[in-house]
This record gives sequence, structure tokens and C-alpha cells, in this order.
Amino acid sequence: MSRRLLLPLLAVLPLAACGEANMDDQAKARSWDKNPFFPKEMTMRHPVAGTVPRLDPAREVPQPATITAALVERGRQRYSVFCTPCHGQDGKGAGMIVDRGLAPAGDLGSERLRAAGAPEIYGAISNGYRSMFGMAQMIPPADRWAIVAYVRALQISRDVPVAALPETDRAALEAAR
Repeated sequence: MSRRLLLPLLAVLPLAACGEANMDDQAKARSWDKNPFFPKEMTMRHPVAGTVPRLDPAREVPQPATITAALVERGRQRYSVFCTPCHGQDGKGAGMIVDRGLAPAGDLGSERLRAAGAPEIYGAISNGYRSMFGMAQMIPPADRWAIVAYVRALQISRDVPVAALPETDRAALEAAR
């Protein structure tokens, strides 16, 4: 066999021994497994003395008793960051994902969502609903309640006639046309 053929064959031969990597099928310790490496064979360790635990982002926070302008404004800011890509600025479900070929998200002004309780909307933000994935790990609980307040403001704003708006808001609408 010529050296020209033998050298590439030898270079490729080690790759034949590689299998498909499977992250689940590997040596590791699970939380409650026994582990002879540690004292008392405990895999799950006690926190180091003096450490400060992180807040649990999935921890439930009670619904605010009152809705303030500051809460709605915080909700608008958080909605703009986390919700507009799918639901759009107006909450009608035609965010930028539609431009990218994905199906429209749910309309936040639908009769079903208008009738839904605030805890149900909070739960959908936290845990997801249908094709929406849960955002509990990304959005702190207080901000989820702020988003719920803003969604309610979006729903109410759809029913306001233009004539009932303050003059400055009507002028801004006219300028936007």
C-alpha cells in the first residue's frame, strides 16, 4: 500500500473509535447518590458556613394589593424586554417572531385572557402556556406581577375611544399617522 493512502487512513482511524457523546450516560453524582469521596458518603453537601443563599427565582410572591403607576411602568419596561418579541408592543401577538416565520403568539386582549384572573396570567408567565415557555428563571416574581398589571392596562386601553384621550395623547397619535 502506498504511503499516500496509508497516512490519511491512519489519521482517520482514531475517529472510528469515537461514539456519540451522551451527556446523560456518563460518570457523575446525582444529588441524593452515595459518594465515597465525601465524608458520610453524602453527595449533597451542606452550604459553607457564612455563605449567603441566592434568592429562588421560582419562589412565589403574593399578588400586589394595589396597582400603582410605578408598578405599571415597571411592567411596561419588563414587557418591552421579555414579551414584545412574541406578543408585540400592542399585545396582539404579532411580534418580530412572525417576521421570522413563526406562528403568531396569543392575543393578550382576547376575551379568554380578559376573563382570566391575574394569578392565571402570572402562572402562564412563570410556567408557560401552549407554545410559550416558562419565564420564571428569567423574570423575578415581582416583575411578573408588574407585567400582569401592564397586560391589564393594555387590555383596558383597547376600549378607550380616541376622543376620550387627553389632547397631548391625541396629538401624539396624529403625529404617528
